[in-house]
Amino acid sequence: MHARLAIIYQSVVATGQLQLQSLSANIVSDVDTKRLGTVPTAAGMIARLAYARVREAGIELDSLLKKAALTEQQITDRGARFAVNRQIRFLNLAASALQDEFLGFHLAQQLLDLRELGMLFYVAASSETLGDALQRMARYSSTVNEGLSLKCIAGEEIRFVYQYVGVVRYLDRHQIEFFMTLLIRLCRHLTGLRLAPSRARIMHRRSNPAGSELAAYFGGKITFGASADELIFVGNIKDIKVTSADPYLNELLVANCEQALSHRCANKGTFRVAVENAIVPLLPHGKVRASEIATRLGLSQRTSARRLALEGVTFSEVLESLRGDLAKQYLSDADLSISRIAWLLGYQEVSAFTHAFKRWTGKTPREARARQMLRSNSVDPVAASE
Repeated sequence: MHARLAIIYQSVVATGQLQLQSLSANIVSDVDTKRLGTVPTAAGMIARLAYARVREAGIELDSLLKKAALTEQQITDRGARFAVNRQIRFLNLAASALQDEFLGFHLAQQLLDLRELGMLFYVAASSETLGDALQRMARYSSTVNEGLSLKCIAGEEIRFVYQYVGVVRYLDRHQIEFFMTLLIRLCRHLTGLRLAPSRARIMHRRSNPAGSELAAYFGGKITFGASADELIFVGNIKDIKVTSADPYLNELLVANCEQALSHRCANKGTFRVAVENAIVPLLPHGKVRASEIATRLGLSQRTSARRLALEGVTFSEVLESLRGDLAKQYLSDADLSISRIAWLLGYQEVSAFTHAFKRWTGKTPREARARQMLRSNSVDPVAASE
């Protein structure tokens, strides 16, 4: 690693500036974000890893790419960026096709070389301490994924918090598990120690988390269905020295990362997405009122309603649609009872949930679950991903 960093340093000295494109096309390629509008984009590394896995498995890819609104050219062009929500969609389809419910976790473990992270890896690897490395990972993470805002909060504990920006959180499972696993792996690589978070909190739900591969790898207490996505480490890890630290190189890399960051616009997506992300954690607690959501978003209820109206929806329509989407997702988990799903969606009575679900789909929750189970047992992996 020292030799590799030395080569980069010599290149910087020789040219007088860091050639960002040669080190990480993922960061600087396509900095003209105007053509992508306000849609958060990603460099696509995880989607490309999933694509390779599906191809190795001999599964037909054209259908999966089409359903995710991606093209083979976007996947094979390492410099291309595409919408984060399309990456999430492709990962879900790939996981179903591969029948791998821990796809994101497995991809993070199997990433052969952490240098594929490009500049994000090098700026962390040249930092003096692990605390510095984590702070820089958080600050510059948007250069590879604009849909995730990372915060590193240092105190008695180190909290690494993931927040979704312009992307609906409830649709994702594999991307967030990929990035959390990757962070733990990076901490271990930079220090040479088998570090693990003291606690992990993940917003999506999983059955039997105590026995999962994910919990075993994380090495600490893991909570699914939490109100936030975060990894919590003991505070003294921030002082651990990074084995490949190079303060001179780090200064140059930070300057260039700041330049790359300045070229990216704040792609915050639609206001409706922000409202949906605020609603989901509150549903089981019966606090989903327009006034409460507006307050959490730092707005008056009137302003919130006006911004939703500009997007052609009302708060009640957003809430109803979101409940319908979540209901279908929860029904795919055979370990969640109908009564539990009703509670998760904020219904006090199962009958109220059943009535609403039948209005949305024309079927009862039990009928819909039976159909989902039938489709998931299909021998056609592509059909099962639909």
